[in-house]
Amino acid sequence: MAQLIKLQNYISRYENDLFHYPARYVRLKKQEWGRFQENWTHHKAASFVETVQLKDEWMVEAEKERTGFFRSFFSKKEPLLSKEEGVQKEEDATLFSINEIESAYLHTEEDAKKLFVEKMYYFQVKWASSTLLHKSPLDHKYYVDERLKFLLQRLPDTFLVLYEPILRFQKATVELDVVIITPIAVWCLTFLEEQDEAVFAGTEERFWTKRYGDAQSKLLSPIVSLARTETLVKKLLRDEQIDLPIRKAILSRNGYIDYPSAPTGMDYIDKRAFDTWFHYMRKMSSPLKTIQLKAAKALLDQADTISIRRPEWEEEELQ
Repeated sequence: MAQLIKLQNYISRYENDLFHYPARYVRLKKQEWGRFQENWTHHKAASFVETVQLKDEWMVEAEKERTGFFRSFFSKKEPLLSKEEGVQKEEDATLFSINEIESAYLHTEEDAKKLFVEKMYYFQVKWASSTLLHKSPLDHKYYVDERLKFLLQRLPDTFLVLYEPILRFQKATVELDVVIITPIAVWCLTFLEEQDEAVFAGTEERFWTKRYGDAQSKLLSPIVSLARTETLVKKLLRDEQIDLPIRKAILSRNGYIDYPSAPTGMDYIDKRAFDTWFHYMRKMSSPLKTIQLKAAKALLDQADTISIRRPEWEEEELQ
């Protein structure tokens, strides 16, 4: 599962310590799945519901590292509060628990794996919209965002995803398309996905044409936003002297792109080519790289973030 390091302008755990969380995520997801799988194998069905109490590895690691990581980090920015461990345990236990309705569908290991992946998705949205002390008002559409789920659940752990991030430039904010930082390149992606089997006819003008059955309509050229995304990403990486190739692509999983005179330097990946491209991305076996983390940091350093202090900490201070 790819890592969601930035979602719109929500506060992200990765902003706190980018060089710590990605490797931690890869390690802990593997360990947690092993524990989840073992529990399912030994308990099954009803007994599984009654006896399994998943102990989230993120909680375990937090207990081990709290004195080091959290104290060193929050001592600079925010006070270390006595309630933090209890809040972390309560949240993680709730997130990774399995209720009676869910257990009724766990007939095979594949069922258990699907449930685990689904819970991991919710965990990632949590990490991408809150920290221990702050959270961002989350639009719940992201819990069911099919496109975001597709990217996170099917791409490798070493891919870092910024989903429609909002960055700050010269006192203004700019919303980008999807940015995926892989170990060997940065992909700027925009999607053309409306009705199944729609045909998008590209032109050099500001508008493209969409044909669906006998109907025809105009839409803003996806090249406009994609070019803006590439320009800003390229500038940020160049300013930090990060030499990582930048590629850009227009994707349509369920339609067709008709653009015979398309300019070079951009990939047009429609229904006919998507599976091949996605297979290439999924099979990338390169490990997480330092230059990849530096590229992510260059973008996150310019990220716009809106958050509020979590109510439980406000209550603690008033007591």
